[in-house]
Amino acid sequence: MISKKIGFIGSGNMTYSLIGGLTSTGVQGQNIWVSDPNADKTEQMAAKFDLNIASDNVALIQSVDIVILAVKPQQLAEVCHEIAEAVQNAHPLVISIAAGVLTKDIEHWLSSSETIDPDIDIESHLALVRCMPNTPALVQSGATALYANNQVSDEQKTLSESIMRATGLTLWLDNEADMDAVTAVSGSGPAYFFLVIEALEKAGIKLGLDEKTAHLLAIQTAFGASKMALESDDSPETLRKKVTSPGGTTEKAIGILQEGKLEELFAKALEGAKARSIELAQILGKNTSTS
Repeated sequence: MISKKIGFIGSGNMTYSLIGGLTSTGVQGQNIWVSDPNADKTEQMAAKFDLNIASDNVALIQSVDIVILAVKPQQLAEVCHEIAEAVQNAHPLVISIAAGVLTKDIEHWLSSSETIDPDIDIESHLALVRCMPNTPALVQSGATALYANNQVSDEQKTLSESIMRATGLTLWLDNEADMDAVTAVSGSGPAYFFLVIEALEKAGIKLGLDEKTAHLLAIQTAFGASKMALESDDSPETLRKKVTSPGGTTEKAIGILQEGKLEELFAKALEGAKARSIELAQILGKNTSTS
């Protein structure tokens, strides 16, 4: 169980989910701090989890061992500039769950000087972990990739993984560049499956099923297939072949999907998502002002 003091800057859905997961594993609310201008949200969290509300972001830094940056990517530069001096003094482990923001940019923003050229590499003395969770983390079924800079110790990696594991599966990346592929596969991935469920549902209705029946069958089938894939030692390809009888209905449907070049379409879609992830990171990295 984690005994370190954990602070969340930002009180959005991911913060709520992480705190819910942590407290369910035995982390005490009195070891958790939250800071956010939205007093209604922080007060609701305090009432539910018996946690601490920090008066501001700097006060939070001074109270905890681990800081989780859980604000929108567009707000991260401003928040980092605000807390930079406090972070340099306290040296907490910093975990960012802001999508698309590179560690080098966070390191620059958290440096003691706001005038450092972001295109010049600096030697960071900050232990920083960047995470890419996806939305199923909101129901403790997420997939989170983590990347640590060179200042993160083995103990801090274990702490980071334990925190993010509160919302589902975790895995480490050796290269930060792989985060763009992770974004394409799992970060954006839930939307692909929602689209497939939506398509199945609409097709079922066209075949004569009522909306409720088509909806429930599509969702349960997606859940069942995912559960089988997760718990089986067989690959998805093997599982597909096992349920595809020669000359049967499934073979007919799969053949039509393959004729439509479904695999090529998915490959093209993920290449587009990866390229956009790289582009957005470059755009976000230019946001170095405090306004």
